[in-house]
This record gives sequence, C-alpha cells and structure tokens, in this order.
Amino acid sequence: MKVIIIGNGLAGTMAAKTLRELDREIEIQIYGDEKYSYYPRPNLIEFLAGNLPYERLFAFPANWHTRQQIEIHLESPVKKIFPGFQEIEISGEKREKYDILLLANGASAFVPPIKGADKQGVFSLRTLDNAFHILDYLKHHKKAVIIGGGVLGLETARALKARGAEVLVVEFFDRLLPRQLDFQGAELLKRQIEKMGIQVRLGVATEEILGTDGIKGLRLKRGDEVEAEMAIVAAGVRPNLEMAKEAGLATERGLVVNDRLQTSHPKIFAAGDNVQHQGRVYGIIPASFDQARAAAYNILNQEKKYEGTIVSNTLKVVGLQVTSVGLGIPEGQGFEEIRKEEKEKGIYKKIVLQNGALVGAIWMGTKKGVAEISNAVSAKKNIEKWKEALLEDNFDFSKLNES
Repeated sequence: MKVIIIGNGLAGTMAAKTLRELDREIEIQIYGDEKYSYYPRPNLIEFLAGNLPYERLFAFPANWHTRQQIEIHLESPVKKIFPGFQEIEISGEKREKYDILLLANGASAFVPPIKGADKQGVFSLRTLDNAFHILDYLKHHKKAVIIGGGVLGLETARALKARGAEVLVVEFFDRLLPRQLDFQGAELLKRQIEKMGIQVRLGVATEEILGTDGIKGLRLKRGDEVEAEMAIVAAGVRPNLEMAKEAGLATERGLVVNDRLQTSHPKIFAAGDNVQHQGRVYGIIPASFDQARAAAYNILNQEKKYEGTIVSNTLKVVGLQVTSVGLGIPEGQGFEEIRKEEKEKGIYKKIVLQNGALVGAIWMGTKKGVAEISNAVSAKKNIEKWKEALLEDNFDFSKLNES
C-alpha cells in the first residue's frame, strides 16, 4: 500500500511516524511546501528570542526519514488532488498515484483587512523563513508593535523584547489571552508583562498601518496613533482549504472528518489544523498529535476512534507559567467556579466544576499540580471532596490519582 501525506508539519510527520511503527512494509511519501524538515512550531519563538540555535530547531536528526524508510519531498507543494484517479499533482504538473491520501496541510496566518498590511516591515510568524525575515529586519528596526494579544502575540512580544526591541502589544478584546483567561487572570498577566517592559493596550482595533517605504506606526480606529518601525500580525490562523474544496471534499470552517479522521472521500483522511471534527476546529498542538495518531491507525484499518481533544494551552511570559485547560471560561448555567489569587506572588488558580466533576482550570504563576490538574480535567474527575483544599499551596496532588 502507498500512503501519500500532504504536509510535513506536526500532523503529517506524526502520522508518518505512527504508520511506520505499525507497518514496516507500506510505502510512505510526504510532500511539504517548505525547504526544511519538520520543526515544532513553538521552537520558532525560542529561536526568535535567541535561546535556541538553528541546529536544535528540528525534531529529528537529518537522516531520520531515511532510517524510517519515509520518503520526503521538500519544496514540493501539491497543487491539486484528483480523488477519482487517486492522484495528486505536484508543481510542474507531475502526477503521483496513491492508495490512501492524508491531508495534513495545516493552516496559514490570518492577516485582517488592515489598510497598509502589505507594507515592508509587516510580518506574521508561522514558518522558519518568517522568523529569519523578522530577525533580519529587527537588526535596524527596534520599535515593534504586535497586533494581537493571544498566545502567539505575547510569545512573540517576549521574544522580540529578549532581542532588545521596544515592544507594544495592541489587542482588540478587553483582556489578554481572551480564549484562555478570565478577567481576573488576564489582569494579573497584564501586570506581569508590563513589569517586563512590554507595553499593552487593550480594547483597540488597528485601522491602518502608516508609512511609505517602511512602516512608521499604526492608526487605531478611535483616532490616535502609535509609533512603530515594524509590526507583527498575530491575529490567528485559517485552515488551508482551497485544495480540498477544489477536489470536492466536504468543508465548512475546516475540512470535515468523521471519527476515523476520514473525509467525505473514503480514500482521503485528514489531520491537523485544517480539520473540523464534530463541528470543531481545534488549531492546537495536542489535537494535531491525537488526530495524526488516530488517522494512522485507521488508514491501516486498525480502528481507533478520535473522540476530540481537551483544549490545553501553556504559555510562559516573564517567568510566569500560564496554563488553561478545558472549560476555563465556561458559558451557560450549571458550573461552579472557585478561585484563589496571590497578587504579590503572581499566582492565580481557578477550577471549574460541573456536578462535582472537574471540567476546567486556570493555573498561573506555579507549576505545582499542573500535570495532575490537566489529567483530572481530561478524565472529568469528581473532586467534590477536595474542591476547597485543591487551591491551597500544601495540597497533595497525588490524591487526584485515587480511583
């Protein structure tokens, strides 16, 4: 059997690795757009910050694919899929046949329709080449603005600050990390970030990026302007769906798959940031990993149902660890929320219960208990008897392992 994988990011690489673990005989080919082997995307931040050298960016040794008998084609973007012929078309109109196809071509950085967003000095951070271009520009332009106060925006702000830049974060919502943190946690995080010397402006929208040859600043929608020599747009991502749509596959907000990670065509599977499962597009690393593993099993007809992924995000800014898992910001009725804050220590803990079961948590400023809390949320463990003690510094988290 010949399996072709489109995309050599996390989902494509982990699917190939799993396929090889399960079957030593099948033919596996990966086609990737970039000229680089797989690198974990979070490594881009540490590379940008100067904390990780180029040679340590990559997940596997250079000869890993050869040893695993996985054929990888770099700088080989796939242009079309022909489901009826079970073929793909690569650049140069070359066609290649497959028995099973896995679409793992991920997502692209979303740039809102801001006037002037095409100017020199405006960047997004999604690929290694993006990071190289940012670093090159940063050598002579030290006043940076980050458009977006989500995980990527704040991590990028930290990285540029570490490189000696003067950094301002502008966020449309009224708090940082609006998807991960409630108001109380977000305010604590904002104070910690500002202590680092990163400026933050909330509740502002960018109307125009100013300048002629290069950028000179931003005009905000309420009329005021801010100075800047470069801008990083960190406004989220959008699934890459054009090729799937052209091939006639079912798409909505993402590429629609069933519990086997199978698309509307039985010979085409999908995994990663492009996927929509049970109405949800995750766009997070744990989901890409879970989907890649499940897809590999199902490609080989070894049934493995994908049942969704518990949403979990961990961010580290100014030495402050922030973890949000599950329903940290619940919507609707029937939830119980318990909080504890120690402002002077930068610590904020919150748990969310539903009928005694732990369904969400926010954990800031401490690593203690993070793994156990995350596992308990995944298991929806009933913690009714510990719900008050759980937030205390001396709580014994091994109790959460009790049956």
